[in-house]
Order: sequence, then C-alpha cells, then structure tokens
Amino acid sequence: MKTRTPGGNANTKQSDPTAPTRERQLAEAFVTLADTLVDDYDIVDLLHVLVERCSQLLEATDAGILIPDADGRLEVVASTSERSELIGLLQLGEGEGPCVDAYLTGRTVDVENIAATYARWPAFAIASADVGYASMHAIPLRLRKETIGSLNLFRDRTGGFSDDDEVTARALADVATIGILHERWIREADAARSQLQYALNSRVVIEQAKGVIAHTENVDMDTAFQLIRTRARNSGRRLSDMARAIVESFSERAT
Repeated sequence: MKTRTPGGNANTKQSDPTAPTRERQLAEAFVTLADTLVDDYDIVDLLHVLVERCSQLLEATDAGILIPDADGRLEVVASTSERSELIGLLQLGEGEGPCVDAYLTGRTVDVENIAATYARWPAFAIASADVGYASMHAIPLRLRKETIGSLNLFRDRTGGFSDDDEVTARALADVATIGILHERWIREADAARSQLQYALNSRVVIEQAKGVIAHTENVDMDTAFQLIRTRARNSGRRLSDMARAIVESFSERAT
C-alpha cells in the first residue's frame, strides 16, 4: 500500500544511450551488496553502501535509513549527507513526517511536493525548504508483518516516483531488511534487536570520529566521514572500530 501526497509531475530527462541501463546498475548494486553479506559483515558499512546506491540508481539527491533502538525510538543509522540526517532527526524530534509515517503505518509515503505538506507537517516542510529538498519517498523496511525501519529518498525537484523507481526502491529496501537481519545470531530470538542496537551504538562513535576528523583536518562532516570510511577499508577494519580508534587516539593526545 502507498500513501501519495499530490504535487507536480516528475521532470523527464533525455536518456543517454551510452549510459548503463537501469537493469545493469541494479544488478551491479546487488552484487556489491551481496559481497558484504559474509559471516562477519559490517552492518553499518552495508547500510551506507545501500543508501549511496539508492541515491545513484533513483536519481535521489540524498538517502537515509531510520531504525528503532532497543527502546523502540527511531534513530538515523545511515545517510548520504549531513542535511538528510538533520531532516531525519527533525522528523524524529517532532514525531511526524513521511519517514515516521512510513514506519508507523508500514506503507510507502510518496510526497511529490514537500511545500504542499505545510498544513500537515509544518516543521518538516520548512526545514526541507531550507536545505533544498522538494520531494521525497519513504519506504518501510518490513519483515513479514513487522516494520523494522524506513528507507527515505530525498530529491531537489518536485514530482513523484515512476513505477520503475518504486519497484527498484522496494527491492533495495528489502535488501536493507535482509542485511540488518542476516547474521549468525538470526537463529536467536533477539537477533534483530542485537543487530539494530549494534548499528545504533556504532553510529554514536562514528559521529564522534567525524567531529574529530573535521576539527583536526579542517574539513566538513561529509568529507570527514569519507576519510574515516576509506581508512577503515584500506586497513581491513570495521568502520566502527576505525572510528573508535580515532576517538581514543584524539582523547589520549588531549590529556
């Protein structure tokens, strides 16, 4: 089921005959994601790969994922930029918005024109305009009848998603769900909760490390995250372990 908020029509673009087809891009995305699903995969890095692929495949300006913590409170666990994370956090703070609706109702929320939602979600509409978002698409992450989060896509132009986009977004949301739950502890009753809590705990230390790198290397937060991620991959370490090492090293130098 889908909730659609009316607005303008999506912009059409001239197709580039030399560009990879949607099918090829999607296949490559699934291959990349499948490569991360090993016994000891990094759930945080997996979700960041996913939101980046969503942004590329669906021509979204930004993408992000919300999941609940052990107490049921939604948190931003992955995003392609600081501004999309801020919009996600704002919706959580206000307890309203497309991301929250998708999670609570288990239905896709397609907002074709964010400006037209002011009467329903005033804080969300104002904040989105401030950072340049004009439309968005929120897809629930579902496991059977249970919703475990939402995948949220933001665009800087008005218009809804095409049928092909909807199918692609739903497939990638399903991959996110599988990725969160696919771990050796899945056989245990609290496996999903453990994986979700690990991702949320890791995000805290990653945010701290981003602040350290941004300060010490005089870069913005998005660049800081990419530097941390590159270091983790080059050294074969988990993203959260690299972030923790950065924070601990900085703390030792400061004392």
